[in-house]
Formats: sequence, C-alpha cells, structure tokens
Amino acid sequence: MTGITIKERADLIRDCGGIEEAVTAGRLSQFQDITVSEALVLGLLRQGVCKYIGIFGHGSTDIGEALRVYEDAGLVKTYNVHHETAASHAATALKILTGETAAVITSIGPGALQAFAGSLTAASNGAGVWYIFGDETTHNEGFNMQQIPGEGQGMFLKLFSVMGSAFSIFEPWSIIAALRAGSSATGATAHNGPFFLLAPMNVQPAVLRKFNLLELPEKSERAVCAETREHVFTDAIEAVRTAKNITIKLGNGARGCGKEILELAGLLDAAIVSGPSSQGIVPYSEQRNMTVGGSKGSLSGNWCMNEADLVIVIGARAVCQWDCSGTAWKNARRIINFNIHPGHAAHYNRSIIVVGDAKTNLRAFIRNMKKNGFTPVDGSSPWGIAMKEKKKQWESFKRKRYELAGLHDRVWGKQVMTQPVALKTACDFADKKSYTKLFDAGDVQANGFQIIEDEREGMTFTDTGSSYMGFSSSAVLVSAMTGLKPMAFCGDGSFMMNPQILIDAVEHGAAGIIVIFDNRCMAAINGLQNAQYGHGYKTSDSVVVDYAAMARSVQGVLGLFGGYTASEFTMALEEAAGHPGLAVIHVPVYGGPDERAGMGVFGDWNVGNWCEGVQKEHHRLGL
Repeated sequence: MTGITIKERADLIRDCGGIEEAVTAGRLSQFQDITVSEALVLGLLRQGVCKYIGIFGHGSTDIGEALRVYEDAGLVKTYNVHHETAASHAATALKILTGETAAVITSIGPGALQAFAGSLTAASNGAGVWYIFGDETTHNEGFNMQQIPGEGQGMFLKLFSVMGSAFSIFEPWSIIAALRAGSSATGATAHNGPFFLLAPMNVQPAVLRKFNLLELPEKSERAVCAETREHVFTDAIEAVRTAKNITIKLGNGARGCGKEILELAGLLDAAIVSGPSSQGIVPYSEQRNMTVGGSKGSLSGNWCMNEADLVIVIGARAVCQWDCSGTAWKNARRIINFNIHPGHAAHYNRSIIVVGDAKTNLRAFIRNMKKNGFTPVDGSSPWGIAMKEKKKQWESFKRKRYELAGLHDRVWGKQVMTQPVALKTACDFADKKSYTKLFDAGDVQANGFQIIEDEREGMTFTDTGSSYMGFSSSAVLVSAMTGLKPMAFCGDGSFMMNPQILIDAVEHGAAGIIVIFDNRCMAAINGLQNAQYGHGYKTSDSVVVDYAAMARSVQGVLGLFGGYTASEFTMALEEAAGHPGLAVIHVPVYGGPDERAGMGVFGDWNVGNWCEGVQKEHHRLGL
C-alpha cells in the first residue's frame, strides 16, 4: 500500500478526536488505501463500537492485527476471554445494562458456533450485539479447516441467518453495506438483536484502493414511531370504560415507562403485574404493584391476571412462562396490546392493537383518557381492595419462608439454609451495597424473581428469555468495562457451565461477587420431573466440589465458604464486598422435597404431561 501506515492513521484519528474530524482538519486524506479488516474496525469505531470480546484463531488473524494497532492508539479495547459463549454473554450484558454496543470476535468453526449458541440470549432479550466470525475463503481452492463440510455456498451464512441478521463479505467493497446493515440490526430496528458478520479469511487482508473514509456508515438511531390510527384510542377508551377489573402486564418493552404506567393505573384503578425480567419498572412499594406473574409468578400477580376482565399488555412478546402458556387470562374479554412490533401486538385475539413506541403511545392514551373525563381514583373499589388483600397474602407467604431457619439436608448431612432464605439474604445485601443483581437460569432464577423487591430499573437482570445457564457468571466481566458492581446468583450447575470468569476477571480487572447456591442438583428440572412424573431423573450428582477452593486456586480471586446460616452468609458477603477483585462465595442450600424450600408455583406451563390440559385450556379461552 502507498501513503501512510495503519499506525499513522490510527494516531491521527486519535489525535483529532475521530475520523471525520481528522479529515475535516486536513490531517488525514479522505481517500485511503486500507484493508477490509481496517475498514471494519474504522466502520465500527465511527458507530461508537470500540469494545471487542472474544478469542482469536486462524480465521481472524488479520482483523486481530488491525485491532492491535488501534488498541495501541487507545481507540479500541479487546477483552480476550476463555470461552466464546462467555464472550457473547458479556457483550449481551453490556448492552442490556448500559446500552453500549460491543462486538464479539472469534475464528471460524467451533469458536463461532459457541458464540452463536450464546447469541440466543441477545436475540431473546432484544440486545443488539455484533458477532464477527471468520469464514471460508472465496476462491474455492478446497475445503477450509473448520468450515461446515458440505456442498454449496454460504453454509455459515445460512446457519447464522436463522438467529438474526447476517452478512458475508464475499466481495471486499461490500464491507460498506455490511456495516450499514449491522448498525440497523443492533441499534435501529424495532427489536434489536445479534448481527453476524462473516469475514472470509482471504477477504480480510484485501486492499480497498482509495477508500472513502466518509462513506463509512454512521450509527443508526432508532426512530420513535407513534400510533396514527385515530380510532385506536377511541376503541381503547370505550373498552376500559366498561371494564371493572383491569390488569396492566409489563414486558421489557415497558422499560422507561414507569411514570406513565403508574398514571395510567391510577386513572383506571388497575393492578400492575410484572414479567419475570421486567421488575423495577414500577417500584415494588407502589400499592398497585402486584409483583410478578406467570408460570411461577406470585399469589397476587397471578390472581390479578386470572381475574382481569380487561388486560393492557405493554412491551411483551408473550413468552410461555410470561402468561402461563396463554392460560393466564381466564376472564379477559378484551386486550389492549402496546408493542413496537406489529406481530407481537397482534399476538392475542380480541385485541386492540397499539403499534409504536410504548412511552409515546401511553402518553397519547393518557391524554385521550383525560379529555374523555377520566380522573385518578383512590383504590377503594372492590377491585382495588381485593388486589391489596392479595398482595398482603403474598407478603405473608414470603415472610413465612424467610422465617424458616433451615432444613436438614441429606446431601449435606445437617441443617442448611433454604434457597429463599439464602436468596433473600443476598438480595438485601446487594441492594444495600448497590450491586447489580444478575440471575442465572434454573431454580436460583425461578425463586429469585419471586423474591426481588426492586424500587427502580437496573437493579436486577434475569435472563428469562433464553434462560441460559452460565450467563450471570460470564456477565460479571461487564464490571471491567463499566465500573458497575455485579453480584451473580448461580446454582452449582449453572456455574460449571461457564466458570472461565475466574481467569478472565483477574486478567481484565473485573470486580464483583459470584454466589454459588449449591444443592448438588438441577433443582428446577428435578422439581418439574417430580411434579409431573413423581420421580427425578439424572438431575443430581454425588461429586463433592469445594467451590471456594476452586476460586482460590486462581491468584487474585477470593474464595469463601458462605456458612450454614443467614448470619454466617452475611459475614461472608461483607468480606467479599471488601475484596478489590472477584470474590466467590460457596453456599450450601437445601435440595429436598419440602415445599417450604421454594417460593411456590402459581401458574400453568405447556410442558411434559401437563401439555394436554394446558392446551385444552388455551383453546377454551380462545386467545
């Protein structure tokens, strides 16, 4: 290549504060000879993507070299980790918790497939994340090592396109179109998600002569769309005017709408019920907040769902456990469904569909209601009184669980804490010390979202969309990128899915606490097996593991035993909080059949031998 070197280019861009600034100042020619790899790094930099997480291999060496130079210039940062799925989880957590878009980078083949598996969490939670994978060469000189061993073009492209938007740079100059497509998929669409960019190994080092730096697409901004059909709000007002028992059910698309939801509930005398992952949108202490509802749910939340004659759904896609596989709305005559995605808004029959940005449309609905004479109510109606009584019953139910000192466990051979007691202890500590709570899949998650009492958004994230074991421990890496203090809640089974954070946290200076609630059992599935068939099967093991010792084997990680009582556990939490890096606490918990060791089940789920009955009920309701 002629002209300046990649290092000189990177230094100029850094010194001028950006690509456009360097060109405008006359320090950098607008037209440059650059490789596709450098164009990719520059394109993402122009979109504000400067964090990369992953593992390099023979399929990504040229991109790695471009990243090395730009990291030396202080423009990007790469976090090399020890598992591609863990990289995916960390990037997803970064987007969910902070809104920042990162890129996962791997080689071709097995590494890409492991990152692809992790992208299920990004797809399920609407998190825009870039995935940059190596791909087979384009000159057909023979099979590449680690490619899919089949005939035909674009085998990886076909596979990855099932999960989200995907683009392969078969032709070097198509990098511009790829960057534009990725910007849209990760930040501008109605439902953000993963974007898979496949970079053939021979295309990465290809030189783009006289490449126009200002042709690199800028960051896409999501447009705020409003419902424009005049009859929609008229129809909605007529529906709520004749309803007596109204429940507002929240999905993650309701984030940022807490003020509007509370005002709407006050005008309608409505109950508010959260989904498992949408708690904190409305403060727990609000009297109309009936807490979580769904297949696990709560006594109060599920009662309000079952009894509602009109339902207002805000920002949800009706995942099975969110609405009890479609059986929760037993008395609903109408549903008003707010969603930016038309398909999700039209999920139920008997619906008034309100398409567009939730906050914008909620404000419009409230304005229309006030114009039509609706005023705040005091909650003294039979519905208002009944919902408050149900929440009192739920609080009493929880209190009895928390007052249980412990139960004798056959595995541990002594009395240990129940999971509700241990989870409540950890949640209270996390809230007091301003830790962000991250829940892993399984029994810890299922009991956890029934226990948390968040007063604002961002206090907790629980991945109920994909329910991916190993997510929360991997997500602790976010602290190295942001300064957030995470506390990961893991079962013993979940932790062993992705324990690589023990090394990665030390390498990159991540700090936080991982609590391993150990019952030597996949308790959620074991409980499901017993409830359905009367027997557990292959969901437990007999291997004794000292997780505190495992943690201490990594220099820089503090490993602690959490004890057998809440007071001992609290002491361990205090010690962990004083550690400057990653701390791991191993807590034995009860894993037997005593129902007091869980938070109860209040809804239906279309799995196993329940399917016939649940499906029959779903069709009876006709939603």
